[in-house]
Amino acid sequence: MVGRWLAEAGIRPERDRSMADQRKYEVLFIVRPDAADEDVDKLIEGLEATITGGGGVLASVEKLGRRKLAYLVSKFNDGNFVLFHIESSGVLIAEVERRLRVLEPVIKFISVRMDEEEKRANKIKALRAKRVKVSAQPTQASIAAPTAVESEVAVAEAAPATA
Repeated sequence: MVGRWLAEAGIRPERDRSMADQRKYEVLFIVRPDAADEDVDKLIEGLEATITGGGGVLASVEKLGRRKLAYLVSKFNDGNFVLFHIESSGVLIAEVERRLRVLEPVIKFISVRMDEEEKRANKIKALRAKRVKVSAQPTQASIAAPTAVESEVAVAEAAPATA
């Protein structure tokens, strides 16, 4: 079924994809809290088959467990969170999103392209590394003129001790 859809979209999963076609994504989805663990595992296995069958690489799967939601989603206060780290093309991510949309146990999902986020974060880190803290550099006035504490210490050392 996945192969037919990908063939219609013009994608051949058999061929090797260059890294230019592969991008990093995070897909987070929330499963109904009343779903059994076996059903969640079966759902994850089905999505894994979709990803690998479409020529993508599933880097990791994290079951984040049951968490409380900030607001009601489909009449649920909490849900089971699952996070996928995927390396694939955008067309395959669109297929995964389509499947998540039609799966009844999934109540909410989001997919984020992480290579753009990593690029932006690295750029910010580089800019911060180039910038020198003003407080770390001594000023010319503090180098030339001694502070009041330094002056008192110098006077106390120079005066003879009287007892």
